[in-house]
Amino acid sequence: MSTSRHASLIPVLAVLGSVTALSVGTSYAKQLFPLIGAQGTSALRVGFSALVLLAVFRPWRWTITRADAGAILRYGITLGVMNLLFYMALRTIPFGIAVAIEFCGPLAVAMWSSRRPIDFVWVGCAVVGLLLLLPLGHGAPLDPVGVMFALGAAACWAMYIIFGKRAGHLHAGHTVSLGLCAAALVVVPVGIAHAGMALLDPKILLFGLGVAIVSSAIPMSLEMMALKRLPKETFGILISMEPAVAALLAMGLLAEHLTPLQWAAIGCTVVASVGSTVTARRVAPAVPVA
Repeated sequence: MSTSRHASLIPVLAVLGSVTALSVGTSYAKQLFPLIGAQGTSALRVGFSALVLLAVFRPWRWTITRADAGAILRYGITLGVMNLLFYMALRTIPFGIAVAIEFCGPLAVAMWSSRRPIDFVWVGCAVVGLLLLLPLGHGAPLDPVGVMFALGAAACWAMYIIFGKRAGHLHAGHTVSLGLCAAALVVVPVGIAHAGMALLDPKILLFGLGVAIVSSAIPMSLEMMALKRLPKETFGILISMEPAVAALLAMGLLAEHLTPLQWAAIGCTVVASVGSTVTARRVAPAVPVA
């Protein structure tokens, strides 16, 4: 019984590690914007992540069917567009707000998949947290272009969850490494077209490698592991912690201090995440792929 409980916590801890690494890496990635722009930064992040995971998982060791190849391709393209749109949004709107808007994607997945009344309680908590994070009717108005980019990233995030679940029967490293290669084919050309030779500066390359490992390679691997063991609705609500994690880390890394309203939003998202974990529908764990 104890072993079973510990095993059930593994995907939850994977999601927690994913959102933490993603927030830390993205906070540091913004330092590259003045040098190579959001497009160049996204290209380094996705391109280096693909190279790192190719070296680690060596996906050529496995064979895949045509159907699986199509699923991975859709997953990867969606991942690439999501990363690019989110970084474009970060140019003009705050990090925590961009994450909150982007969260509309997994929240929509959770809402669409919910069937029991208790699920809507936790989704309702997440919605309240989202609304408190957004400056609706107060504060400075958000840049509409940045908001549109964030909403586009939200739509891609929803599709990423769905496509990732469809490829969840494959080895996690296999799916993520090949998916990031597909993502790189979308993002890297855009980054090269925007930043040009500036991408080849050794200091920028080294910094970009660190950003890629922390904000993309590690989170993507952890998320795929979680997706193999969690229903997509539970995964979507657990990810609701990301706006809160981003706001907390931004306070320390970017000196962005939280208001009482933002603390209330954090409380709502934590309640939604913990509640969904406690009451999640029990499913048989997937058989690990060697």
